[in-house]
Amino acid sequence: MKKALLIIGMALCILSCKEEAKATVEPMSDVIKETVDDDNNSIRKDGESTVLIEEKPIQKEKSVKQLKEELTAKGFQTFDYIDEKTQDTILMQQYFIAFLKRGMIRNQNEEEANRLQNEHLAHLGKMYELGYADISGPFGDDGNIRGITIYNVPTQKMADSLANSDPMVQAGRLEIEIHPWWAAKGFSLR
Repeated sequence: MKKALLIIGMALCILSCKEEAKATVEPMSDVIKETVDDDNNSIRKDGESTVLIEEKPIQKEKSVKQLKEELTAKGFQTFDYIDEKTQDTILMQQYFIAFLKRGMIRNQNEEEANRLQNEHLAHLGKMYELGYADISGPFGDDGNIRGITIYNVPTQKMADSLANSDPMVQAGRLEIEIHPWWAAKGFSLR
């Protein structure tokens, strides 16, 4: 990122100096002495005015209280607690984990099974894009439970409805088993 900003800055400097072309060539380090300010993606040239290259929107992080109020207003179940180690307030949210289990109807031919798989993946992608599902994926074995989807919706009824609209479920190739599941809001996998 710093190299890209430096190159852009150099190009701007060269273009601005085009009218005052010199007969001699000076080393580039003598012509341009710039510093890159990563906090706001700007380039400063030896104390002169700042040229803004890319403006980052400043987003103030919501407080746990604000986030909890928003989620509660949307019908989500939440609770919070104080982490003893960090003294941070941790907001827990109820999600719904759907286990996609091997269904009773598995006699589709290869072409039909492939079509259903493509529709299944498109459905899961749509759930993610719409913000209804946060994580989906298959298990790595050939067991009865084929995969999971974690739904980020306020009710089990809604999660059940979304999960059962999956083309693989509708065809009977997969069955759904849903359970409420709690996770800390904003934490990520590592």
